[in-house]
Amino acid sequence: MSVLIQERPMVARADGGAFDPVVIRRQFPVFERNPGLVFLDTAASAQKPAAVIDGLAEYYRTDYANVHRGVYGLSARSTARFEAARERVARFLNAADASEIVFVRGATEGINLVAQAWGLAFLKPGDQVLVSELEHHSNIVPWQMLRDRLGIELVVAPIDAGGGLDLEAFAHLLTPRTKLVAMTHVANVTGGLVPVERVVDLAHACGAKVLLDGCQAVPRLPVDVRALDCDFYVFSGHKCYGPTGIGVLYAKRAVLDAMPPWQGGGDMIRTVTFAKTTYQDAPQRFEAGTPDIAGAIGLGLALDFMDGLGMAAIRDHEAALTDHARDALLAVPGVTLIGADGPGLGVVSFQVDGIHPHDLATIFDRHDVAIRAGHHCAQPLMDRLGVVATARASFGVYSDEDDVAALVAAVRAAQRLFGLTSAR
Repeated sequence: MSVLIQERPMVARADGGAFDPVVIRRQFPVFERNPGLVFLDTAASAQKPAAVIDGLAEYYRTDYANVHRGVYGLSARSTARFEAARERVARFLNAADASEIVFVRGATEGINLVAQAWGLAFLKPGDQVLVSELEHHSNIVPWQMLRDRLGIELVVAPIDAGGGLDLEAFAHLLTPRTKLVAMTHVANVTGGLVPVERVVDLAHACGAKVLLDGCQAVPRLPVDVRALDCDFYVFSGHKCYGPTGIGVLYAKRAVLDAMPPWQGGGDMIRTVTFAKTTYQDAPQRFEAGTPDIAGAIGLGLALDFMDGLGMAAIRDHEAALTDHARDALLAVPGVTLIGADGPGLGVVSFQVDGIHPHDLATIFDRHDVAIRAGHHCAQPLMDRLGVVATARASFGVYSDEDDVAALVAAVRAAQRLFGLTSAR
């Protein structure tokens, strides 16, 4: 059975132009260097546009020096660019002030910072941290480490029959002992959109603070931290077309001001004696040592790139492409979607009867189709779903319906190779 690729209207961009993935793809050198590549692993790490690559190279050529410490012109220019990147992130998230933006290595470090700085200071034995079954390991393990150290309780909100957060069950789990809710914004295994606005409202009503993991959300939809009213928000630069090794922790200024530092070293101090050290105000208090200066600048360039396309246009493009991919895969006998009920964004997880996901990914690679296979750093969710692993296709601004057609063709090729009767 053939899969019909229907013509769909192009999404309107913020600047009034058309959102055309074919044109956008030309801005990514990797596709020129790898003709025929169908890259469907953007949820793991997005490819980089020329604007980011060239901007990083130009910074190193012209303005590189350490920041905050030098009185000479080169250091001043580097510092100005680094702090301008902080301002850029604040505008992108609609933070109240750039001082609410802490640069970290990625969302993983951001969550660990909250656990070790805020958690150690404000949690006590018997307090509860509430997560969900949808979480990435990075939003589970730091809280387990804190549990083992402090004696707090880790409470897990279940998913419903459709693979989304069971909001009613979540609400019933909230108690006066719940001090923090830490939850994903968009699930990395299923692409499911979590109703985070309702999560925040319910958590705040019982006096808990809220941390949102925005790794899959920030590249795909407009995020307004003031509208969400979350206390913490984290994301990684490499998933939103920026460099690796840079990420963001947003926190409300009052919360940051109350938190002690996590790591000690240069640039986070005011004065040091052998008797006592006094610390900088936030955010510098949480940025010990030489930061990833180029990474922050590159992240700012990546946010410029996404804003140039329009975050609403990106959301609409990825929502439409996700729906189309689900329909196309379901049209193939022997394919099962994992956690596919409800709205999804940018990610489709699936299994093919009789073929292990790792074998699928290997066969797909022979057809220049790059997907992810495994547990996707979400083993508790895999256990809950009763599967060992899934194949995961994830989309970006450069993805289109031709990529979906290539994905479906690769599935059928794998079925033929395994001699499955469902391949037609």
